[in-house]
Amino acid sequence: MVDEADQAIPLRVLERELALPKARIPPTAEEFLELLAVPTLISVKGQDTSRTRIVSTLLHGNEPSGLRAIRSWLATGRIPAVNTLLFIGAVRTARLPPGFAYRFLPGRIDLNRCWFPPHTGRVGEFAGEVLRLFNQALPESLIDLHNNTGHNPPYGVSPRIGPEERNLVAYFADRVVHSPLRLGTLVEATQADFPSVTIECGRSRDPIADATALAGLERYLHDHRSEHLAADPPSMEILTNPQRVTVRDGVDLAFGEGPVADAEFTVARDIDRHNFERLEPGVPIGWLAADAGWPIEAVGPDGRDVSRELFTLRKEVLETRRAITPIMMTTNRRNALDDCLFYVVDPPE
Repeated sequence: MVDEADQAIPLRVLERELALPKARIPPTAEEFLELLAVPTLISVKGQDTSRTRIVSTLLHGNEPSGLRAIRSWLATGRIPAVNTLLFIGAVRTARLPPGFAYRFLPGRIDLNRCWFPPHTGRVGEFAGEVLRLFNQALPESLIDLHNNTGHNPPYGVSPRIGPEERNLVAYFADRVVHSPLRLGTLVEATQADFPSVTIECGRSRDPIADATALAGLERYLHDHRSEHLAADPPSMEILTNPQRVTVRDGVDLAFGEGPVADAEFTVARDIDRHNFERLEPGVPIGWLAADAGWPIEAVGPDGRDVSRELFTLRKEVLETRRAITPIMMTTNRRNALDDCLFYVVDPPE
C-alpha cells in the first residue's frame, strides 16, 4: 500500500465557464472547499483576452479570507477585465476538521516555503507544475492573499517595492513591507518574471479581513487599465529591514498574562496589540523561567542572528533593547512554532 504522503499532489484545472458557472457556486466557503476537494486552478475568461492576471490564495489552510473573496466573486458571475487565473492551494489542509484550523498538514511541508528550485519531491513537483502553468499564461501581475493569526491592519509584502508592486498593494492597503528575506514563497519565486505581491488581509476569521480581501479583489479584477502598474503609486508607508523572530529549537513556549509554570518562555497573551506600533527600549515581550537559556533568534537576509541587538533580559523579562516596529505578532502557539513568533522592521522615520 502506498502512503498518501508519497503520492503526487493532484491539481485540478478548471474553466469557470464549463465547470463553475454562477449557479454551481455554493453559498459558503466550506461547501466551496468540498466542491473543489483538491488544489485547484480556475481559468476565467476576461473582456480583454490578450492579457492575464493571477490571484493565489489558501497557501496556508488556516487563512480563509482570500478563498471567501474568490467564492463570493465567482457567485456574482461577473466577467473580469482580463483573463484571470485563480489558484486555491491548501484545500485538503483547510478541510481537516474543524476546518481552517491548520497552517499545513501535520508532519508535512509548508506550501508557501517550497517554490524555489529544485522542484523535487511531491510538494516540489507540485509547485513546479503550478509555476509552469503560471508562466505559460504570460501574466502581467500576481497577488497572493493571506491572513495573520494576530491583530494586524492590512498590508503588502514584496521582495521588490517598485511602482508596480506598490500599485498592486494599493488595491488592498496603504502600507508595504520591503522583504528581501528568502523563505521560498510563491511571491519570491515569481517576482523576477512579473510583478508579484503578498497581501496580508488581516486576522483570520475576522469579517473585516474578509471584506478587505473581497473589496481589493474586485478592484484588482475589474481594473481595465493596462498602464496602471507603471503609474506613480499613491502615498504608501514603506517598512524595511525585516528580521524574522523565531523561538529557538527545543524551547518550551507558552502564552499567558504572566510566567506560566513549567514553561521556559512565556509570551504576553496580548502581544499582538503591538503590531505596527513603534516600541521604544524597555517594552516587555515575555518572561523566562529562572534556569532557561536565551529563547529566540532574529535573522535577516544575511543569516546573522541579531536577537541580542534587538532584545535584552532584565530580571528574567525579555524586553526591547532598541526602538523597533514588530509586525505579524501571533498569539497562536502552533503558528509561532511552525513559522515564527513575529517579524521586526525598522521604525518609520
